[in-house]
Amino acid sequence: MRPFKSFLKRKNIIFSARRYGIDALGAMAQGLFCSLLIGTIIRTLGQQLHIAILSDIGAYAMSVSGPAMAVAIGYALQADPMVLFSLAAVGYAANAEGGAGGPLAVLVIAIVAAECGKAVSKETKIDILVTPAVTILAGVALAKLIAPPIGNGARAFGILIDRATRLQPFWMGIAVSVLVGVALTLPISSAAICQVLTLTGLAGGAAVAGCCAQMVGFAVMSFRENRWGGLVSQGLGTSMLQMPNIIRNPRIWLPPTLVSAVTGPLATCVFRLEMNGAAINSGMGTCGLCGPIGVWTGWMSPSEEAIAKGAAAMSPGAFDWLGLCLICVVLPAVLAPVICQACRRRGWIRDGDLTL
Repeated sequence: MRPFKSFLKRKNIIFSARRYGIDALGAMAQGLFCSLLIGTIIRTLGQQLHIAILSDIGAYAMSVSGPAMAVAIGYALQADPMVLFSLAAVGYAANAEGGAGGPLAVLVIAIVAAECGKAVSKETKIDILVTPAVTILAGVALAKLIAPPIGNGARAFGILIDRATRLQPFWMGIAVSVLVGVALTLPISSAAICQVLTLTGLAGGAAVAGCCAQMVGFAVMSFRENRWGGLVSQGLGTSMLQMPNIIRNPRIWLPPTLVSAVTGPLATCVFRLEMNGAAINSGMGTCGLCGPIGVWTGWMSPSEEAIAKGAAAMSPGAFDWLGLCLICVVLPAVLAPVICQACRRRGWIRDGDLTL
């Protein structure tokens, strides 16, 4: 057992929830962002502005989401170059075989393939043949074997959430908004979770509401401590910056979480806000304005996942735009500071607790 542990340590193979559930998942979300998400935005702009070259560029970016995710995962696992480059083929196979649940299949399969590749890397004199062969054979074989059932399971669970939200928009609006919003602030990837579950439609709208509540809420309620730099870094970047402060005083998480419990059901019951763009947008919030942009792109050109659930292109009216602005920006910016001030008066939140 000791020689095996020494081998794993020498190969930098660490079996841990943090490495696979946080580092790899977060990297996968970045790979998704740099391919599927940005490609969707560029393609939609091209379609709406009738610029063919933009539509083509966006389509090319979207087509490499599988390799981008797998390479990002390998990078997070600190894979050697030969392993890293070989993961492109693994990611393509896993994403293609996994269908709608492709991202989850890529996450599992790329992790296994990367660790297999790392185990044999630089162990032979013909490393240039052995390492890519082991990585690709292990990954693609596993993709053929387990990616379809993983994809089917993820798709079924996503459909279950979607149908439950349509049947119980109030309670599911609260649940989805709060849980996805909390996931966004935690050091895990809410964007990857939404993509894996293909969270679109009303459920996607609730997820957008929860993520925006966390980001805008923290940004505005901490303005007295962090001023304009904090407003931008949290409002357009990530509320994850507050995690060290949350660990020191968990009560600072109360205002944005309560706001998400309010805006979630408002999104599902009052404004019927549907996020029918790329599912990853549901978990992005106001990061680069990707959440609102996803709602807009869903209006103009629904994603394949959304179309499969019955979505269709629409022309938004004034009420739709009002709902988008209120849910994503105005209500979190107003309610979070009010709740925060009440917490300050009770002594639950003190000056400096929100300083980045």
